[in-house]
Amino acid sequence: MDRIVVRRDSYFDSVFLMSLSAELGRTASLEAGHVVLATPANRQLLEGLGFELGPFGPLGPTDLVVALRATAAETIATAETRLEELIASRRPTSSGDGSPVEPLGGVAGALQQLPGANLALISVPGEYAAYEAAKALEASLHVMIFSDNVSIDDEVALKRRAADRGLLVMGPDCGTAMIGGKPLCFANRVRSGPIGLIGASGTGLQEVSCQIHRLGSGVSQMIGVGGRDLSTAVGGLSTLAAIDLLAADAATRVLVVVSKPPAPEVAARVIERLTALGRPSVVVFLGDKPRVDHGTVNVAEGLSEAAWIACSLVMDRPGAAPTGSEAAAPDVAKICARMSPAQRWLQGLFCGGTLAAEALLLLRHQVEVVRSNLDHDEQGIPSAGEHAILDLGDDVFTRGRPHPMIEPRLRAEWIAERGGDPTTAVLLLDCVLGHGSHPDPAGVTAEAIAVARARNPGLAVMASVTGTDLDLQGLTRQQAILREAGAAVLSSNAGAAAAAARVIKSIKNTERR
Repeated sequence: MDRIVVRRDSYFDSVFLMSLSAELGRTASLEAGHVVLATPANRQLLEGLGFELGPFGPLGPTDLVVALRATAAETIATAETRLEELIASRRPTSSGDGSPVEPLGGVAGALQQLPGANLALISVPGEYAAYEAAKALEASLHVMIFSDNVSIDDEVALKRRAADRGLLVMGPDCGTAMIGGKPLCFANRVRSGPIGLIGASGTGLQEVSCQIHRLGSGVSQMIGVGGRDLSTAVGGLSTLAAIDLLAADAATRVLVVVSKPPAPEVAARVIERLTALGRPSVVVFLGDKPRVDHGTVNVAEGLSEAAWIACSLVMDRPGAAPTGSEAAAPDVAKICARMSPAQRWLQGLFCGGTLAAEALLLLRHQVEVVRSNLDHDEQGIPSAGEHAILDLGDDVFTRGRPHPMIEPRLRAEWIAERGGDPTTAVLLLDCVLGHGSHPDPAGVTAEAIAVARARNPGLAVMASVTGTDLDLQGLTRQQAILREAGAAVLSSNAGAAAAAARVIKSIKNTERR
């Protein structure tokens, strides 16, 4: 049976709605639980799943739709009760002094309550995000746009308007930032320090910031710019503005720029701007061909290497340089000895898109053919019977479901299925902690690993955890949970990918004998 509840003019931001869907998904015997705004895309999604919205008449993007499906009416009732509790917990009934809290009337209303604010976080359906961002810029606010589905023309217009006003636009589709020590959206708790980060990739920024923390240094600011900022169309407008802002920040001594491959002319512009500063900096353009260092601009090939170079510029002894030797830690011979002759394939199942991209690059240097949904020309989802790297945070997997960083049960299903396939030799996994992420991602992952290994006893699991012990989930605790599940836990994403490659190469060499 289906139950649909519509709440007119009940707007909530997308992160909260994803968390609501994730919480409802844990209701025993509930077959489906979706909490979305009635945008055209979401209406199409629900109707495609068989939910009848016609009886509710016209629905708008500020109308909240709750779609529940279960066999028993008691299950539906339980889910509805839980939903009410969660929504009530989100809406404070009074401010800190006990006075009632009134709903804010957009940017103007928010500024009345926080007249000293200088940053607006925009998290509305994408088709309305540009309008709200423009209002924030008119109010002389810097802007972080969490929303996706903002047109490239709107992005360019907003960023040019911001440049004219001496302001910064982070995003669209910016999921990670840390400003003044405060994490925004998905970010980790790291110590304060002299290294400023700029990134067009969310989990890439998280991995670099956590590696910096573990090496003993810290982060001054972390500025996300959105995945399209370094494209030809946008021209690096926010990246260049962020460089200028960090150059003027007395607390920042070293700058780090993290991105997937930018347009060549934009990359040259970024390096030129960094060189002109005369201040030490590091760039890592994942997937780009290695470049020669440019004066004070150091070029790294990977995320952990970028963190190490940055730390070496501000510390006397930042620890050992990442050489890949950590990949020798797992005993490859013992791992392979436990496998059956049928086991030969690697399956990388990732929550973080940039972490998946880094692993894919490393593996393609060492393993013959690796398919991935990260390739724009990829046809279909790579199968179990081949080497594959999947970014499970991609829209094709999360449409109508929470992102796996918020609700790791999405990936758990893949771990159980792909890991349990008798031809799978190695599972390669990330685990991302921090603000906005699930409270125990390793615990959910460990349960799925147990299911996979029950079906496929010789399965090897290589994993890394992006996080710190300052995070709510606790780095050491999460690593221990994965180790108890039988995973080899490496200290970086690149280290885990290198370890997985060693196992696959060993299997290949054995086949040739």
